[in-house]
Amino acid sequence: MAASLQPEEFDLLHTLGDVARYHGRTRTDRVAMSFEGRNTTYGELDAHSNQVANGLIAAGVQKGQSVAFLGKNMDHYFEVLLGASKIGAIISPIGWRLQPDEVAYILNDNQAPIVFVGDECVACLDAALAQVEKKPLVVAMEAGAHKYPLYETWRNARGRIDPNVAVDIEDPVILLYTSGTTGRPKGVMLTNANMLRSRRMLSEARMEWNEWNEGDTNYVAMPIAHIGGTGWGLVGLINAVRNVVAREFNPMEALEVIERERVGKMFMVPAALQFIIRTPRAREIDYSSLKVILYGASPMPVALLKECMDVFGCQFVQQYGMTETTGTIVYLPPEDHDPDGNERMRSAGIPMPGVEIAVLDADGKPLPPREIGEVATRSAANMKGYWRKPDATASTVNSEGWLRTGDAGYLDEDGYLYIQDRIKDMIISGAENVYPAEVENAIHGHPAVAEVAVIGVPDDKWGEAVKAIVVVKPGQEADAESIIAYARSKIAAFKAPKSVDFIDVLPRNPSGKILRRQLREPYWAGRERQVN
Repeated sequence: MAASLQPEEFDLLHTLGDVARYHGRTRTDRVAMSFEGRNTTYGELDAHSNQVANGLIAAGVQKGQSVAFLGKNMDHYFEVLLGASKIGAIISPIGWRLQPDEVAYILNDNQAPIVFVGDECVACLDAALAQVEKKPLVVAMEAGAHKYPLYETWRNARGRIDPNVAVDIEDPVILLYTSGTTGRPKGVMLTNANMLRSRRMLSEARMEWNEWNEGDTNYVAMPIAHIGGTGWGLVGLINAVRNVVAREFNPMEALEVIERERVGKMFMVPAALQFIIRTPRAREIDYSSLKVILYGASPMPVALLKECMDVFGCQFVQQYGMTETTGTIVYLPPEDHDPDGNERMRSAGIPMPGVEIAVLDADGKPLPPREIGEVATRSAANMKGYWRKPDATASTVNSEGWLRTGDAGYLDEDGYLYIQDRIKDMIISGAENVYPAEVENAIHGHPAVAEVAVIGVPDDKWGEAVKAIVVVKPGQEADAESIIAYARSKIAAFKAPKSVDFIDVLPRNPSGKILRRQLREPYWAGRERQVN
């Protein structure tokens, strides 16, 4: 029996809050989420999200305001998300690996009147709040050495009656922060329509790999501060299947969950899949329940992809997209995955239903097949815009709805998209987006550093690794270890450089801009693509 939502069912869903309402009414006793031994049915999810909605109203949260969540993955996060959506508030998950300064910046930017915090992030939040202008109400998700009210107590103090706040399909519902070229992250506003209209088009397309059956189990292991975590969890909830939520990705745990919970589908970044197949028991696990593994967020080497296909023995579907496109806009279908390898396995794939893809030259004109330019896209999945940054929005999405991705690539004669490089300077390390300006800002304060340029270099484990190229101040001495340690004290560890090289002068163009491509060239020499 099919579990995937039928196209006509989407007509009943105008908001994510409606997803909870509809499944709570029609699939009341079906398990929606399993988390560390705790099961929540769709009926309970609807009722709990009503309680959250009523609690947010009582706390003074208004429609259009942000509701922050700082912590690792958990089932209760999705209750908060759906509860916020029922009153027109916007969930804003914050990466649990960020430093207090970074968390404070986001809280000052999103101006959330309430923050839900995981136990592992209480100390970080306390330090961040010292720098926050408007102090929010804090609710702790779990018991611990803190003074904050507990989530379940806070939630259960409220009634289960739906507040029935009027919310529009075009209202923003998710605010995800993505690193920016100016050194500070930008909040990406995603609407109910972004989440639901593209799913409807997928439903109408009837692609086998996208279908769900009653009894299927979805594995949600990627971080909720990313579209690959929050978005993938919502895909499972929209399709009314059981979602096993992992607090954080752990390769040994992933093997156990796949086998024990009979996982049918999961989304993983290439680095995570590599970690799984490198574990000693990887080839002893029963993968017979696995139907499809979706992978993306960074390029996957063909050799690794072929090995994963051999180990897992299921269908694979590549996903290409970005936060600003609500995730996937291009996919490589299972039939293009050849165990012996083929040309198309180097591509990102073809556009999703309802998605337009173009490759543009410097003047914004479409290029013919095989000519490299900037990838642009237009679809119902394009973001509403950047939070409180209209100029940044206007420079990314034009008046006709075309969004420039910042990636350089080409289309072949059959419409397959090949990514060659990034027009912007972003580094993707282990599927985490890292922007050089942010890392450079962190390193610049080191007493021995005169100048610094940050680049991405090939790395067999992470795809790319962050490298700092440093010019030392006259008369000073510096070593790589001290610079790396200094950076790690300012920014999240995954953003800090893994290595440091020293140089006398940074190459610049006549206007003074650092020539990053020139710095990158020696490390990427001999490689077909300038991404890994």
